[in-house]
Amino acid sequence: MSNLDEFLAGERLDDVVFYLSDAYLDDDSRLREVGTETDGGVRLILDGETGRSAFQAGTGMGAMEFAKTAMDADGEIARSLDDGACPFAGDDGAGDDHEVQFVFAFAEAQNEEVGGLYAEGDVVHAYAHCTCGESYSHKWVIGERDGE
Repeated sequence: MSNLDEFLAGERLDDVVFYLSDAYLDDDSRLREVGTETDGGVRLILDGETGRSAFQAGTGMGAMEFAKTAMDADGEIARSLDDGACPFAGDDGAGDDHEVQFVFAFAEAQNEEVGGLYAEGDVVHAYAHCTCGESYSHKWVIGERDGE
């Protein structure tokens, strides 16, 4: 099982996922050495503190501050955490102005006291930044998107 599969199965609740698109990431970036190359960029799965530091180094933003701004808009982020559909894209949902630049994600353990989604199981929180300049979020209960 890959690190991503373990994360998506809720087995790495202390880790974070950080994805940077090729268009956003320099060709000689050190992040390419520690991450996994994908079709469109590099995905890193790191312990929480290291991941938040890598996110800040790669984007110039604090991870949790970014998450707070992104949670104002609901979008769709791919289960693979390396793509998404910007909610600001309009009806066609496509175009060069709406490509994911980076994604930050973490998982939160089930918490029945909080209720709602959190009572159903562990929850993945994913946040994306688009080339249009907007950010958006997507969260889901682990196991709900396994067929994607």
